[in-house]
Amino acid sequence: MAQTPLGETRTRVCHDHAVIATDSYVTSPLFGWQNTTGVILISPAMASASGLNAVRGPGFAQYLAMMTAESKTTGASTGVQRCLYVLDGAISLNGATLGRESFAYLPAGSSYDLSCPEQAKVLVFEKVYVPLVGVAPPGIRTGRLADVTAAPFLGDEDARLACLLPTDPSFDMAVNVFTYQSGAALPFVETHIMEHGLYMSRGQGVYRLNQSWYPVGEGDSIWMAAYCPQWFVAMGKTPAQYVYYKDIHRNHLP
Repeated sequence: MAQTPLGETRTRVCHDHAVIATDSYVTSPLFGWQNTTGVILISPAMASASGLNAVRGPGFAQYLAMMTAESKTTGASTGVQRCLYVLDGAISLNGATLGRESFAYLPAGSSYDLSCPEQAKVLVFEKVYVPLVGVAPPGIRTGRLADVTAAPFLGDEDARLACLLPTDPSFDMAVNVFTYQSGAALPFVETHIMEHGLYMSRGQGVYRLNQSWYPVGEGDSIWMAAYCPQWFVAMGKTPAQYVYYKDIHRNHLP
């Protein structure tokens, strides 16, 4: 996208949504990772911005991990699960190579060896796992986007949704990849209890969040609180795609 003039940014942080544009990225070392630089895109700390009420702040974290041959992690904080999506390069998980557009679910309390042969850019979602009485928590899962069936969304062949994790009660998060042909759009303005974290992995479009409209492109991230009205249309000459998180399968009266 075009270079932003000095003193301007496309980034916006509001009480029920945020757009974190690439023009405002700030890198820093990542907690729990060795020799890894990252960009924390979404976190509960957003509740302190623009007078947000902490109850409305994000209940998860979304960040980029820029890995090199010296990078490594062996697990998340106590009680925290991770879902990784490889945007570029390749990583090694317990000796197995995960290339571009591969993913891994790493359950809370698990220990693993995650490293990088050379360089990689990895999208990470983290959330405190909420156990369900009588349901065993999930184990480690890996896969590739190419092996996941992308189904037409509500019958639209030009808007296809790939669900990376099983829609099973043992999971309290979903991570999906939504791909739109140019001109395709969500069929209506969605308003629902699930919150979202979203990363534009390809193309561009316009996102409606509450009563505001935002041009977004590759590398931009979006937070949507529960019940924030939302809608997207893909624009430009190439398909648009985003990877997104939502919370699922848990009591709506916590």
